[in-house]
Formats: sequence, C-alpha cells, structure tokens
Amino acid sequence: MRDKAADLAGPGISTYEEVARILPTDYEPILPPMERMKALYEVKRYIEDGLAEALNLNLVQVPLIVSKDSGVNDMLDRDGSRTPIEFPCGLGLEKRIEAQVVQAATKWKRVALKQFGCKPGEGINTDMRAVRKDYFLDHDHSAYVDQWDWERVITAEDRNLEYLKDVVRKIWKVIRGAGLHAQQLFPELANDRYPPIPEELEFFHAEEILAMYPDLPRKERETRLIQEHPAVFIIGIGWVLEDGYPHEMRAADYDDWVTDTSAETGKPTHGLNGDILVWNPVTRRRHELTSMGVRVTKETLVQQMELAGLEDDLALPYHQAILNDEIPLSIGGGIGQARTYMYLLRTAHLGEVTVSVWPQQLKDICAERNIHVLE
Repeated sequence: MRDKAADLAGPGISTYEEVARILPTDYEPILPPMERMKALYEVKRYIEDGLAEALNLNLVQVPLIVSKDSGVNDMLDRDGSRTPIEFPCGLGLEKRIEAQVVQAATKWKRVALKQFGCKPGEGINTDMRAVRKDYFLDHDHSAYVDQWDWERVITAEDRNLEYLKDVVRKIWKVIRGAGLHAQQLFPELANDRYPPIPEELEFFHAEEILAMYPDLPRKERETRLIQEHPAVFIIGIGWVLEDGYPHEMRAADYDDWVTDTSAETGKPTHGLNGDILVWNPVTRRRHELTSMGVRVTKETLVQQMELAGLEDDLALPYHQAILNDEIPLSIGGGIGQARTYMYLLRTAHLGEVTVSVWPQQLKDICAERNIHVLE
C-alpha cells in the first residue's frame, strides 16, 4: 500500500524533477498573451455576473490584511504547516497592530454577512487576493492567489446534502457557461485537441471513492476517478474515512465535515462540504477549481476543534461569534480564479493567466516545453 499519510495536506507536487516529468511536451498555446487577457476578462465578468444571479450574491470589498488576534485568517489545513505573513502596522501607536496578510477570506466572509445585513437566501461575493508563502510552486500552485470567495446565508433546514448539491450545480453551470461564452468570442478555444467542457457534474462521496480504489492515496484516487468522470464534486473531505485517514486535511473552523449524513446516503458518511475537480486535458492531470461547503454550527465547531486539538482557539473573536449565535448560518466557498482561467482558456500553467513570482528552475522547465509565464 502506498503512503496515504503523506498525501493529506494539499495537492502540490514535491520536486521539480516531478514537475519536469508531468508537464506536457507537446504544448501549443491557443491564444497569444494579449488575446488571452481579453478572454480572461470576459470569463471574469461572466462568472461574477453569473454567480450574482444564480446565488443572489453582491460583490463587496474584501480585506487583504486582518489583525492576528481576530482569528479570521484562513489556516488552510489542520496541521499548521502553512502560516501567514505577519507584520506590525500603525506608526505612532503605543502598541502596533499585529497584522497578517490573508491566505483566504473564508472566515471573514461569514462575519461580513452580518455586517452587510444579508438575510437567508442572500449573500456576498468578493474578488479576493491572498498570499500563500508556504506552497510548493508548480504549474497550478502560486504564492499569489486570486479567488471568488463567496458566502450565502442559509437556514438550519438548508443544512443537508441536497441543498449542497443544488448550489454546486448552479456554480458549475456558471463556470461552464463562461467557458462556452469565451469559445463564442474566441473560436480558437473550441479546439479539436481537447474535449468539450462537461455539461454535468457527477457527485461522489469520499467514502465511495475509497471503496473504489482502497489501496491508492487520495491524489491517485482522484486522478483515477476523473479520468473516467471528467467533472466531479467530492463530498465529505476532512472526516476520517473507513481506512483511518481523512480524504484530505481540512481546517476545523469553517466547513462542516463532521455532520452525519448517513440517513441521506444510506451508508456511513459524514460531511457537508467538498471540492469540484475536473480533468484538465492540457496538463492531463486532476485540476481543482473550488473548495466549498455548509459552514459549522456552534456544536460542530466545538466537535471539529476538539478533533483537531485546537480547543484554545475557541476563545478567539471569530469562534466566539459562532458560539454566541452572533453571525448567521451559511454556505460558502472559494473558486480559484487563475485555476478557472487556466482550465477554460486551455493553458498549461497558472503563470500564463496570472502574474506572480516563479523560481528560475521552474521557468526553465516551462520554457523547454513552450510554456512562457507572465512576469
């Protein structure tokens, strides 16, 4: 059996030798850089307008920095391996503010629902920018992150799998629609080298995928799955599965991965969250577009924080707001903008649709394969 424990904290590649091995050697960019930028902004406008209509969301401002003691920064995984950039700010203050650059706006958005007066069925969307300094930089991971971070108020009755699936279907319809829109404006994108964007998503629970491929670690299970099912939503990420491992580590204080959903599925299952994964025909690899879920209640927050060994964090303002019913129940997620552009515009590297810092070693590997990143 291959090492499952080493596969839990995120989907990055670990060496540049492996990056060189997996990047395509027959790549030809479909659009030149400026045409690609034009197509990118058409996709961006379509998705922002589409999400607003499909989920009743309004675009709002979002923080780039937050105070450390607020507890609203996203820690990404439960193992604490990915830490935010920290710095003091506020010249002239007796005690300067300890600030952090956001890694995602996941927790801030739930608090913001109250700030913006959202009611059940209403929500917010953001054009979020973040820095994740502890990523291994490869073809689909960057230190600079852009997302549509969205959040919507729900009721207690909405906290079920069917509601989650309905929201996921609406999001996929918008993403696919954006791809078709881009192909209408830039017909070169409807290229015979690549299959059409799948019309429908298929839903699988993490327990089902484990049963299908019991000896494979998570990334390899996902790869095998999406080679046969090119657009999927994997449910239940974070709960310990039948083999004693979670499908992937998930933060304990936003998505709900402990709620028992066995009554809905007819088998032992947990979790009201998941990821949209697609088969990327350019890179010929698994490609994650969004992570999302129904958010924790005060009861499931305590349970997840105890399982993660983070009970002390329950004293932070964000966690207290949940425990004291000061902020609403919600569902939300982050849709990777560059990841989505990469998929819909048929590029082999994030650096073709976003500007960031890349190691020379990676740039050299890419150049040998006709992949030219923006700087």
